[in-house]
Amino acid sequence: MIRETVKLKYLHIAPRKARLVANLIKGLSVNEAEAELIIRPKRSTDPILKLLRSGVSNVINNQKIDSEKLIIEKIIVDQGPSFKRFLPRAMGRATPILKRTCHITMVLKEVSKKKVSRFNTTKPKKDKKAKKIIKAGKEKKEAISKHEDKKEFKSKEASVSSDNKQGFIKKMFRRKSI
Repeated sequence: MIRETVKLKYLHIAPRKARLVANLIKGLSVNEAEAELIIRPKRSTDPILKLLRSGVSNVINNQKIDSEKLIIEKIIVDQGPSFKRFLPRAMGRATPILKRTCHITMVLKEVSKKKVSRFNTTKPKKDKKAKKIIKAGKEKKEAISKHEDKKEFKSKEASVSSDNKQGFIKKMFRRKSI
């Protein structure tokens, strides 16, 4: 089992923003992670993609391992030093601005068997028994709904006749949809 650690230091992106992208690719295979990073429109995807490709090329060159057997075991985004700047404000005041940096550490791990993709590309087989059960359930629902329609019709007739018996107050507070 081979592990390769790759580091990127002093990246001029806030660690909070870099973690959004880093958490997406944690635990994915290298090919899937690269595809995810290419699709995402975030600013931190480019340096993370460059770091990933660097780590993969290191493993291929040094240990002679196929890139399809590699997964991203963990990726850590730590806070680096912040540049302190000031913005002039009204009445001689100054507002501090922190330009944050981050350090990214990625650990690539070799897996003996190929990891199953989280993007399912094969269609599941259809079960004939499940179709029969679903069809029988639909027929029962139709039969029940027909029976309930008859009950509702009878109950509406009864309510109309009771409205006439109740008198003026029942007509006054009756719903407008009837």
